[in-house]
Amino acid sequence: MSDGIDGTETGDAVGTSSERRTTWDERYAAPGFLFGTAPSTFLVEQKNYLVPDTTALTVADGEGRNSVFLAECGLKVTAMDASEVAVEKARALADAHGVSVDFHKADIFDWDWSATTYDFVVGIFIQFLSPDDRKAVFAGMKRALKPGGVLLLHGYQPAQVDYGTGGPPHRENMYTEAYLREAFDDMEILRLASYDREIAEGTGHAGMSALIDLVARKR
Repeated sequence: MSDGIDGTETGDAVGTSSERRTTWDERYAAPGFLFGTAPSTFLVEQKNYLVPDTTALTVADGEGRNSVFLAECGLKVTAMDASEVAVEKARALADAHGVSVDFHKADIFDWDWSATTYDFVVGIFIQFLSPDDRKAVFAGMKRALKPGGVLLLHGYQPAQVDYGTGGPPHRENMYTEAYLREAFDDMEILRLASYDREIAEGTGHAGMSALIDLVARKR
């Protein structure tokens, strides 16, 4: 639940999978869209990579703002999130935009990363993952990419905890350039940048934020 079950497009994620889903269902049950309906600015800025009729997987997609944008760009999109409430909102958003997305209610820790491969795998604010958990998820995201496929990863730096404008209050869940360079050293890094920016993505992400981008191609 990036824009979903995480402490990313969400907050803190603790407890069992069932407890996390309940927490996110409750958060998403509030009126409106927690992280807004517009796509992540990071994703919009990578539009030059998004070739129509290619395939994409959006990880912990939340209420669908990013998967719907990809579908509007002409991609064939599969999206997953553990929150049933979020997935239903995402389906409604896709219908409102007149696009088709293959939505799945699925826990990120149970997803079969080897079942299908994609031209793009997208992870936006999936920092509900602890350092140990994300090793397995990052490995899975790599497996889900076709050779030559592109990973689009966007999240927070540790300084985000001081800003307090989104994400979990755990520095260890955040990314640094050094960490991402090492974690994805088997891929061709096309962009790796950290920066501060004012963002307005619903009530969940609002204000000055410490951000980091990774765009990497599978060899």
